[in-house]
Amino acid sequence: MADLFGAPAADAQKGDQEQAGGHRPLADRLRPQSLDDVVGQDHLLSGDGVIGRMVKGGTIASLVLWGPPGTGKTTIARLLAGQGGLAFAQISAIFSGVKELRQVFEQAKLRKQNGQGTLLFVDEIHRFNRSQQDGFLPYVEDGTIILVGATTENPSFELNGALLSRMQVLTLKAHSSDALEALLTRAEALTDRPLPLDKDARALLKEFADGDGRYLLNCTEMLYDLQGADQPPLTPEQLGSLLQKRAVAYDKDREEHYNLISALHKSIRGSDVDAAFYWTARMITGGEDPRYIIRRLIRMASEDIGMADPQAIHQVLAAKETYEMLGSPEGEGQLFQAVAYLATAPKSNAAYLGHKAAMQAAKKTGSLPPPMHAVNAPTKVMKDLGYSDGYIYDHDTPEGYAGLNYFPSDMLRAEFYQPVGRGFERDIQKRMTYFNKNRKK
Repeated sequence: MADLFGAPAADAQKGDQEQAGGHRPLADRLRPQSLDDVVGQDHLLSGDGVIGRMVKGGTIASLVLWGPPGTGKTTIARLLAGQGGLAFAQISAIFSGVKELRQVFEQAKLRKQNGQGTLLFVDEIHRFNRSQQDGFLPYVEDGTIILVGATTENPSFELNGALLSRMQVLTLKAHSSDALEALLTRAEALTDRPLPLDKDARALLKEFADGDGRYLLNCTEMLYDLQGADQPPLTPEQLGSLLQKRAVAYDKDREEHYNLISALHKSIRGSDVDAAFYWTARMITGGEDPRYIIRRLIRMASEDIGMADPQAIHQVLAAKETYEMLGSPEGEGQLFQAVAYLATAPKSNAAYLGHKAAMQAAKKTGSLPPPMHAVNAPTKVMKDLGYSDGYIYDHDTPEGYAGLNYFPSDMLRAEFYQPVGRGFERDIQKRMTYFNKNRKK
């Protein structure tokens, strides 16, 4: 990609080209020297992509680069600074505080006075608290810095609205298998050595990387160090025992936690039992407490199945009791059985919708009293006042149903619960049709 902004800033190149002495990790030696060299993010960097158009137009805006680890966020920021002839400053929200921010802003002011702009790259920007994030606003607004923040968390949840309104959010994708293969090919060309893995082990290594290019290259470097050029390539079994199992990318306090439980909920609602099994397994292998999953299953049994299969809630409660008795991993079997039951059960949210509608009506109508026939009259005074007048004991009727109206006298009848024609609610629907027909009589 042509440099349309003039000569690259020396600060932006120093980390890439001028490390004298000492060992440079493979991932650093393979760091792209131009945006054209960045793999896996063509949707942003191509001529039609946001960054591609930005470079072509000669203007760099403040950005939030949102994506998984090892997808090139730092590299893209550094190369943007070089393309724009900007000084590149980098801080991490994990290790930096107010003092470090003030120093960065003061240095950026001096550069601005000398005619040079500053691209400030903030890694893990979501780690800054709200007041710290507000501190960036005046420097972004007056052009002292172009702010590029990197985050693995959803910016909508983690960043101030005021800061977000001044930045464009760009989503980076986890590296595909093809992108990871391109990185391996570059590593082999740089080291002039084939990767010491057989075909299946090579594929397994890419699976282990799970879209993280940095992790892939770090593992590659380790393999080169451990496996001599004269030794046979490793098999998948040997690679697996060497690398062990990479921790699943799952943070119980962050967005991935909510994404996976949402996927589980929607899979069950959509009667996709296999997908429901998969998301349950993903959460468990990620370290989620099965009790949390069970609590959510209880909610699903009530919200999405309800009276279409009243046994669903009991299946989940049985899973709860079983898990509390056996623990992991034995108790997880009953949890999966509950997931299977919910996913394959007939679905109805009629009770859920009826609950919401009834709550709204109760708030709207205030304190209307029950009709007189619906209240007891335990004293003579209450009987004289008409309490319980007109009440018919349903069991005294031939049908066991008197058909009285139990809504407040000053309130029109409402239909909160409207059963669907699925599962057990088919029978309930027939009964309610009979009840309503006779009530109108």
